[in-house]
Amino acid sequence: MTEKNTKLENEKTGLHPRNPLRFRYDFSKLIDACPELAPYVIINKYDSQSVDFTNAEAVKMLNKAILKLHYRVEFWDFPKNYLCPPIPGRADYIYHLADLLASDHNGVVPTGISVSVLDVGVGANCIYPIVGCSEYGWHFVGSDIDPVAIRSAQKIVDSNPFLKELVGLRLQTKPSNIFSNILKPGEVFDLSVCNPPFHSSPEEASEGTSRKVRNLSGKPQKTPVLNFGGQSHELWCDGGEAEFLRRMVKQSSELPERIRWFTSLVSKKANLPEIHKALQKFGAKEVRMFEMSHGQKQSRIVAWTFYSTLEWKKRIKKYNIKK
Repeated sequence: MTEKNTKLENEKTGLHPRNPLRFRYDFSKLIDACPELAPYVIINKYDSQSVDFTNAEAVKMLNKAILKLHYRVEFWDFPKNYLCPPIPGRADYIYHLADLLASDHNGVVPTGISVSVLDVGVGANCIYPIVGCSEYGWHFVGSDIDPVAIRSAQKIVDSNPFLKELVGLRLQTKPSNIFSNILKPGEVFDLSVCNPPFHSSPEEASEGTSRKVRNLSGKPQKTPVLNFGGQSHELWCDGGEAEFLRRMVKQSSELPERIRWFTSLVSKKANLPEIHKALQKFGAKEVRMFEMSHGQKQSRIVAWTFYSTLEWKKRIKKYNIKK
């Protein structure tokens, strides 16, 4: 079998074609980039190198190695019990949004600091800014309701020179607000990104994670667990994902001229009818959806705007905003 055929055989076809993580992990390269990963590498039941995905420290170290090898990150860390995200799926979000922006620019992905992105709920791990800055040089503003998360993300930014000029972080002091109190007068963004809380209660979050661990390990969990880290606001909110997104759609309609494309991950397919109903109610002019798949996990991105492409370009020109 040729090297090309082997690579195709190892490709995870559910991931975006520009995602460097769509192929099986090359642990020799990952360990070269991050030697601390080596003690966590095991041989799985398929006789392949892997890590124990039920071990939070192993997953975190794998993420560190991925970010060093593929995204130029020299320092990445966050406090214990904060969310440790799966990098391939998070990166996919950014690659799909690059395609979304390309649709406004004659099929060419715009790059550089003139492209501005608001990350709603940047978290302690700062993943979306890392991928967007490394791949496209976009400018990010990350918001969060948690001061500890903001401090952690700021340390990541300050410790990686390529992020320092491209990422700003802001504390949202009113948790019920998503955009207000964060956007400064006159600020306009090309995109907003968001990974909303998935569950509607701590009990639901705990059961969901226990189920995930059972699926990975094949063993029942004797005690409840909360994700591979994850603070309450990262994992659940009243009404869960559906209510958060309904609120997000409503608040986006109150400042439609400030962001070209509002976007969010939607983990539960069953929530889509209610989201589309809210988008129609609050006057979204165009709605797009991108399906994503990472292993057994299926999710999608919903993007909406209150402007047609022509209307947005006229607005930018009128206010002499360079985009």
